[in-house]
Amino acid sequence: MSVSPRVQTEEIEAATLASWASRAASSKGRERPEQPHPLRTDFQRDRDRILHTKAFRRLMHKTQVFLAPEGDHYRTRLTHTLEVAQVARTICRALRLNEDLVEAICLGHDIGHTPFGHIGEEILSESMGRPFEHNRQSLRLVDLLEDDGEGLNLTWEVRDGVLNHTWRMPEPSTPEAMVARWADRIAYVSHDVDDAVRAGVLAESDLPRGVRRVLGDSRGERLDLMVRSIVARSAESEAVLMPDDVAEAMGELRSFLFENVYLGPARTEALKSAHVLRELCGYYRQHADELPTNRRDEDVDQRVIDYVSGMTDRFALRAYADRFLPKGTQ
Repeated sequence: MSVSPRVQTEEIEAATLASWASRAASSKGRERPEQPHPLRTDFQRDRDRILHTKAFRRLMHKTQVFLAPEGDHYRTRLTHTLEVAQVARTICRALRLNEDLVEAICLGHDIGHTPFGHIGEEILSESMGRPFEHNRQSLRLVDLLEDDGEGLNLTWEVRDGVLNHTWRMPEPSTPEAMVARWADRIAYVSHDVDDAVRAGVLAESDLPRGVRRVLGDSRGERLDLMVRSIVARSAESEAVLMPDDVAEAMGELRSFLFENVYLGPARTEALKSAHVLRELCGYYRQHADELPTNRRDEDVDQRVIDYVSGMTDRFALRAYADRFLPKGTQ
């Protein structure tokens, strides 16, 4: 009897991945046991399940930093996600870690994000009187909301990576999830400079001299240096680490972006959308009959959070116009 393609892949993982890598055959499994697939490992199935969700498709029309309607070439939440996955796969391949696992984590890490970028998280927290964290909402989506309220029944390792990809959370439990955490930061400090230059907010020469000295003078140089430094440092220690001087330079670049982009021009633009989200939250709290009918067992506020946070930028603007603007002015 021939061995199935899935078993062949698991055997290849056992023979070729690094000793400290995660292996699909050794996964802690799913909350609801399932029969193995003949072609795909469990991590491959998780990646595919996330890729086919409605929440993943909506990332195409959610702001990363600069509002997407302002230009066709700014990153959206979707293109950010794809860049994170590319960075993470490069690191994992070089370290012989599990690419399927890291890709699943990266594709799912931001699907719980609000419309209009990080300002959306602030407004939902303020309007609903409870903290909104996109990583927890991402996990809620894959666990409870997707697939018509059935959830995706993902493996423990992918769920751990999605929940713990942000730096305010405990360190995740697999090296692949730690790669995803680093890749997220590497990707956004790289592409957000690129978008800020495109928007006329910054010039490359504005970046701190120390950052340019350590990381390089272009997006490509900085991205390549950060990726190669993690690979070199991690390979010698069997833990996912970045050299101190590179991490410090990346931190300085991130602080520079907060001061000059995130809390500056980009925030000024994003604040225009704050009123939209506040009004929508208030409206749906008073009109729960207009909320989706799935998961009626949840309290109204949770249903409002699930609905509004899942909106794309343009859907939120349209919902606001339909409810608050006089007909003929839209």
